[in-house]
Amino acid sequence: MPKNTQMKKPGGAEKKKARRSSVASQNGVRDPNSDTPPRKQAAKKDVFQLFAEKVRDHKELVSRWAVLQETRVEYFRGKDFVSFLKNHPEVKEVLESERNLEAEDIANFLLRKNLLVRCDRVVKTVRPGKKKLSTWPAHLEIFPEQVFSENDAFFAWAFVKRRPLWQTLLSILWPVLTLAICLFPVYPHRCKLLILYSCAGILLLILSLLLLRATIFGAAWIILGKRVWFFPNILAEEATLRELFRFCPKKDEEEPPKWTARLFYAIVAVLVILLLRHHAPDEAARARYQKRVSNIIDDVLEWSPSLALSGMMEKQQPVVNATETASNFSNESESGSEKVIPPDSKGGGSVSEQPEGEDVVSVEETDQHQHQHDSI
Repeated sequence: MPKNTQMKKPGGAEKKKARRSSVASQNGVRDPNSDTPPRKQAAKKDVFQLFAEKVRDHKELVSRWAVLQETRVEYFRGKDFVSFLKNHPEVKEVLESERNLEAEDIANFLLRKNLLVRCDRVVKTVRPGKKKLSTWPAHLEIFPEQVFSENDAFFAWAFVKRRPLWQTLLSILWPVLTLAICLFPVYPHRCKLLILYSCAGILLLILSLLLLRATIFGAAWIILGKRVWFFPNILAEEATLRELFRFCPKKDEEEPPKWTARLFYAIVAVLVILLLRHHAPDEAARARYQKRVSNIIDDVLEWSPSLALSGMMEKQQPVVNATETASNFSNESESGSEKVIPPDSKGGGSVSEQPEGEDVVSVEETDQHQHQHDSI
């Protein structure tokens, strides 16, 4: 009997395991005792995640940055997504068994998995002076129906993009750069000159570029009646680094200006130029300003801890000497005696006080000198 009971126990355990595995398979829960490796199941679940990351990192998909509920997001248009998958079908190889799906079905899967969010433009009316709505709006809002569409539909990525290596290195080096900026006064003189001229050159380049850009725009607007902006995204807040240095001028989507406005601003520009030329500083004023600025820059460049300490000692030395002189003078005044000349018995002379070291002349001597002068 004991042998029979020992033989029955394994059979009952196997039945219980089979029941648990069947129930877990029906409920969609994986049994921890099953032999199926978890990596394959995780790979099947993360197929669309890998596809979304690959598409987002691809340079051929045109995208922009906008503000969605006070959050900056990267978004693209529906028609651009369809054309991208048509031109680059190799991207769908990541989907494995789902690679034969159409672009609309893939986008709907991404929407269901919360990898994409369909958005809509906040401003839905044409602004005064423009012919049509903006192609890439700067402000978006969530669309009520989360379904893919090609017609004026925008889709924002809803997952955090993997940080590249250069951003990680930059985040590590940023505190070092801050500390280096704070230690600028103790740099050697040559390093100070190099940093000063580099920063001044970059600042001059930016200001010159903005001035040239505004001059070209003003001349084209007044003479030709067209709006031509070179480097159109140089002052944009939502532009990426690649879009920031785009040289191509922005297309003019507004109506041409009236000739009266062009004539008015032309007269204003001529008057401003004449006024600036009349009140331009002369050579003497320019030299004074240059000397003042050069003195300030020299104070910054020539500063060093040793010179600062020596300067402090030089400033403190006269103070010590002055106190010692004052104490010596007070001691001499206390020890020195004042000479008092007694009054003459005949002439009733006055009493005079003279400090020590000076000649004391009495009234009697004065009368003798006067008598000798009269006799001569």
